Amino acid sequence: MPAAGPDHCALVVDDDDVFRARLARSLERHGWRVSQAANATQAFAAAVEGPLQMAIVDLRLTGESGLEIVAGLRERQPGAFLLMLTGYGSIATALQATKLGADHYLSKPADADQILATYAAHRNLEDPPAAEAAVPSLARVEWEHIQRILADCGGNITQAAKLLGLHRRSLQRKLSKYPPSS
Repeated sequence: MPAAGPDHCALVVDDDDVFRARLARSLERHGWRVSQAANATQAFAAAVEGPLQMAIVDLRLTGESGLEIVAGLRERQPGAFLLMLTGYGSIATALQATKLGADHYLSKPADADQILATYAAHRNLEDPPAAEAAVPSLARVEWEHIQRILADCGGNITQAAKLLGLHRRSLQRKLSKYPPSS
């Protein structure tokens, strides 16, 4: 992967201080200048300091949604590569993120090498890795379907449970679990 030059600026937005600092240090080792933000206010302040080549935004922040930050960054930095990063990935949130301006969507845990490979592939800096035809597990498909229905219901668990034919408590138990990996 080509080394980044001093003009490569990145922004990492995550409310997990340890993860944010670790990712920032890793990107700096690859030659990037990195700003860090824990919330929307800090992210937007960093976005006006200068041009960004890349912003990595967590979906779930304390009291905020990373989707709002992606939309705001797209307005402020139209040429930046915006990457949504989350531990709660679903097709519904991926679609919503791309509608709001995200260029790509990765599930946690993701490291700097994966992020930079995604950036490079998006910017055509090198040939993207060959995509493998992966069939998602039944549990993953079920989880994504539940997330889509829940999003369609505006987060109303009772209404989503009725549409899914589940008891409200059963749906809550399913939602409390981490998403199954592919």
